[in-house]
Amino acid sequence: MKEMSFLDHLEVLRWMLIRSTIAIVIAGAATFFLWDYIDALIFGPLKSDFITYRSLCDLSHFLNFGETICVTDLENHFIIQNTEMEGQMNMMVWSCITAGFILSFPYILWELWGFVSPALYDKEKKNAKFFIFVSSILFFLGVCFGYFVVVPMSINFFATFQVSDVVKNQFSLDSYISMIKTAVVASGLFFELPIVIYFLTKLGIVTPEFLRKYRKIAVVIVLIVAAIVTPPDVVSQVIVAVPMLIIFEASVILSAIVYKKQQKEALTS
Repeated sequence: MKEMSFLDHLEVLRWMLIRSTIAIVIAGAATFFLWDYIDALIFGPLKSDFITYRSLCDLSHFLNFGETICVTDLENHFIIQNTEMEGQMNMMVWSCITAGFILSFPYILWELWGFVSPALYDKEKKNAKFFIFVSSILFFLGVCFGYFVVVPMSINFFATFQVSDVVKNQFSLDSYISMIKTAVVASGLFFELPIVIYFLTKLGIVTPEFLRKYRKIAVVIVLIVAAIVTPPDVVSQVIVAVPMLIIFEASVILSAIVYKKQQKEALTS
């Protein structure tokens, strides 16, 4: 196979980005015709009967906490308002683009794999389908975690938080949509951590010792994030923190497996 120059790699990267962008736009355009469902998803967490709030209330009763972590009358705690002429149109467009990115993520992974595969061994290239399947599952799990856990808990906390009774919560539409997009996409990408750690370990950039050394810092960061996005109760913080810690620990274990395998192959070669 002819070795590619730096400019050739840039050309391949350019077309990969173009095809990925086209896929996002097509998927986003398709969601435009399903706006009623997108609308229900976006504004669902604003209602007190949202599945997450009902589950928290059931958990509260199960733990004999009474109504401690139940979310009631959420709708009356704040108002979402549009303050820009083109605000609602922009919200609709960017919401469709975000939905397009989420739906087309497996294809984006396929394009990414095609870009990096020339640098991989033949044995590793055969794992393309498995890599894309696992990465897609992790991403969609992260998106669900962001939507059903991080978003409703953030809404409940910030909607009911007041520094004074004089100050009323009236959030802009752009602020609300940005929070949802950030929470959902960021959670999806965070759940890709095991895949990222796998490749970084393969490249020798990260080692299990490095991850174990900074485990305490990672735990502190996760707990801080959980404390920020959740109400001030232990149960909610645990619900957010535990999945994130599991993902990190899974990354450490995966790194250890890959590293051990590399060491074994180095001794036998």
